[in-house]
Amino acid sequence: MKKLFAETLGTFALVFAGTGAIVIDRATGGTITHPGLALTFGLIVLSMIYTFGEVSGAHFNPAVTVAFAAARRFPWSEVPAYVGAQLIGAFAASALLRLLFPSAATLGATLPAGAASQSLILETVLTFLLMLVILSVSTGAKEKGITAGIAIGAMIALEAMFAGPISGASMNPARSIAPAVMSGHVEHLWIYLAGPLLGALLAIPACYGVRGAECCSAPSS
Repeated sequence: MKKLFAETLGTFALVFAGTGAIVIDRATGGTITHPGLALTFGLIVLSMIYTFGEVSGAHFNPAVTVAFAAARRFPWSEVPAYVGAQLIGAFAASALLRLLFPSAATLGATLPAGAASQSLILETVLTFLLMLVILSVSTGAKEKGITAGIAIGAMIALEAMFAGPISGASMNPARSIAPAVMSGHVEHLWIYLAGPLLGALLAIPACYGVRGAECCSAPSS
């Protein structure tokens, strides 16, 4: 239960700070700016990794949890509970933002700026690169060393910085599901489910090609 509570709180913080920054930026005429939004996502993930990494592994992302399980670093039996906890945290954050900003149209939902195929490819590649970093700086399903959070947070900020204006740079189904459902903008949600899941899974053979058995060494249950 401590692990699940940590995943709930961590995902709540991620969605509340990240999508909240988008909502506040739009409500205040762009005072946070796009670089500010990217840094917000990177910094909240970095902070939550150091806060909850030793408890739950600080996944905060269904695509990450599924990929860890596929890489035999995390038991498949725990995946449903982890994903459920992440969704609870994400929906709680979006519900609070709806209460605080009732006029917000999208609640920070990820929406493609161009063609759906363009954003789908971007989300796949972005999550592939992010998961490759996560697999490389983690032992089992937990980050290793004091610099792991910095590497992951920096990667998220970097990808949000350059790809955010086109696809929203979600890389996280929970981050996209909650604001989309709460705001009623679900027409493009499939992009942010399929892209991150595919990208995270593709990172496993890439990691294996570089690191061998080290990438997929822990048994699953």
